[in-house]
Amino acid sequence: MEHLLVFKALSNETRRQILLWLRNPAEHFGRHYETDTQTKPGVCVKDIQEKAGLAQSVISSYLHTMQKAGLLESERVGQWTYYRRNEQTIREFAEYIEKEL
Repeated sequence: MEHLLVFKALSNETRRQILLWLRNPAEHFGRHYETDTQTKPGVCVKDIQEKAGLAQSVISSYLHTMQKAGLLESERVGQWTYYRRNEQTIREFAEYIEKEL
């Protein structure tokens, strides 16, 4: 994990909000998306975009930034991409903050 990428990803309020929403997707999106081909539940880009109220291209860029930083995992199912938090990276970053700053 490159800490600078995580700091950059977290510097945007909407990206932080998306991480909070994905912490409890059932509460914020009303349901998890599970299919036979998914290993873990996730939330579709379209639902994140609708909740954020921003253009799909902006949300896609935000999700890409967070995935590049390791904060999110994604899974493609047909034409849809589902996102979920990468809890391991989030824990490691929290430990880094606690020990180093």
